[in-house]
Amino acid sequence: MKLSTPRWWYRREPGLRATRTLLMPLSWLWAGATAWKIAHAKPIDPGAPVICIGNFTVGGTGKTPVVREILVQLAVMVIDAHALSRGYGGKLAGPVRVDPRVHTAADVGDEPLMLAKTFNVWVARDRVTGARAAVAHGAPLIVMDDGHQNPSLKKTLSLVVVDGETRDGEWPFGDGAVFPAGPMREPLKKGLARADAVIVLLPADVEQADPALLGLFGSTPILIARLEPAAAPPPGPQFGFAGIGKPWKVERALRAAGCDLVDFAAFPDHGEYDAGTLDALLRRAETHRAGLITTEKDWVRLPTAWRSRVTAWPVRARFEDERALRRLLSHALAT
Repeated sequence: MKLSTPRWWYRREPGLRATRTLLMPLSWLWAGATAWKIAHAKPIDPGAPVICIGNFTVGGTGKTPVVREILVQLAVMVIDAHALSRGYGGKLAGPVRVDPRVHTAADVGDEPLMLAKTFNVWVARDRVTGARAAVAHGAPLIVMDDGHQNPSLKKTLSLVVVDGETRDGEWPFGDGAVFPAGPMREPLKKGLARADAVIVLLPADVEQADPALLGLFGSTPILIARLEPAAAPPPGPQFGFAGIGKPWKVERALRAAGCDLVDFAAFPDHGEYDAGTLDALLRRAETHRAGLITTEKDWVRLPTAWRSRVTAWPVRARFEDERALRRLLSHALAT
């Protein structure tokens, strides 16, 4: 069973303290287990540099568009990097090279399937065996999607993606509480100590990052990126839906991009869309004489017969200083 990300995690309100207090003992256990795992690990060198794109929090930060953009930048640098993912939501343990002609999201997960349309992507529950398989098949460099808290692989470069949106009473780290009392995978100070740089991802309609947020990262280098539409929403009324970490951000982004959004439905991250759910969405859209629109990540999870009936809305992460990003990537290659 897949659960929705609690929105209250990201709110810094006194009224939520009682809930957080009740969950704190579980948070201490989670944080302690994570710290012990990292402290006692002996990271393995797979035979190629590893760039890890991770995050500090549970739930959506826009990490996958960042992974894709970094793969694009590496391709511009004439580096045929291979992506490595755990394949969350897929049934194959791997290591397996993702083939969109053969695999489905149920096999390998939605994010790897989306990336595999353009890049070499490997899925493996065991990151070490996955990385070694990629290297054995010629990978000169590995871009690991997620894994900042996974110490099994030796990381050449650790980049951490942070949701830079702080409006409407929401804060990317909430009040700093660790899961399940809050969104943090580990205390910020501990995660930041292992990061080579922080990527602050802003919505397209936010002019600049909150200085108070940037101040939390101290001397750690910061790169600013924006999540921008790669195409305009289709004309006419649209009924939107999404099952990602923070689906409410998709609704907000569609409206900001000028979409005539008549309604929006939120689903759990990585959730499956069965025929009954899709029929219900279609009926709701038809009452508004609207089309159906969703994210690329959701679209790859749709049954094949439904894909022609739903518009996939693409977005991309654009770095404000691409040269600074390439300097970091070049450093990883030179190490």
